[in-house]
Amino acid sequence: MYDYHTHSFFSDDCGVPTRDMIEAAIQKGIKEIAVTDHYDPDYPDPEYPFVIDFDKYHETLLQLEKVYHNDIKIVKGLEIGIQHGATMSKCSAAAQAFPYDFILGSFHCTDHKDLYMGYFTEGIHIPKAFERYYEYVYEGLKAYTDFDVLGHINVVDRYVPFEKIPDYTPYMDIIEAILKQLIEGGKGIEFNSSCYRYLKNGRTTPTPEILSLYKELGGEIITFGSDAHNTSYIGDHYQESLALLSKLGFKYLSVFQGRKVHFVTI
Repeated sequence: MYDYHTHSFFSDDCGVPTRDMIEAAIQKGIKEIAVTDHYDPDYPDPEYPFVIDFDKYHETLLQLEKVYHNDIKIVKGLEIGIQHGATMSKCSAAAQAFPYDFILGSFHCTDHKDLYMGYFTEGIHIPKAFERYYEYVYEGLKAYTDFDVLGHINVVDRYVPFEKIPDYTPYMDIIEAILKQLIEGGKGIEFNSSCYRYLKNGRTTPTPEILSLYKELGGEIITFGSDAHNTSYIGDHYQESLALLSKLGFKYLSVFQGRKVHFVTI
């Protein structure tokens, strides 16, 4: 099993020591675990600034890599929260400050409005808010490229009631443009299994329609990520996720070392 999206107490929304996450992954038979703690510079919620003590983070990753190298491959990663403007230079500086194996690029805000708290829908019709999110991602990816895989592309689905998730047909053109941009830039997408926890209605992240479009466009790079913020969710719904990918025609899962992609058979 290969889990390429996990968090530990270096993320402001997680209190679990990194060592505990690694040991839990070993117990679950995980072959590779990417520790991808949050770095979201200029995040709009002061309660969760999502900044990292990078010196301690890097030291911890290197120490744990030495301790557990016979038991599991620890992929030294980072989840960067991309926003427009000056934030991008901070993201790039962080990505270049350490020899990471893997950088997950995610959008947790739209126009400096937090997605998690639902602020991105305040004062705006939900379908329009969704449209703006995908436009924001597309515009952001044109300007920022220092990442390897785009995290949870349809993450906005988490943050509105299921019955209010709009019909995606009007958004497929902009989603196609996002996917083409990723493919042309040698970037990938992730299958984020937290959808089975957050949505609980069979709607996946990405949806089968988005996954099929990605494959049709020639997309090959795809990682599995549990988005675990505690030990219980490491590798969560791994086999179910890979079964869906296989059903849609994907033959390989992507793994990384030194920011270089490699492929393993599903």
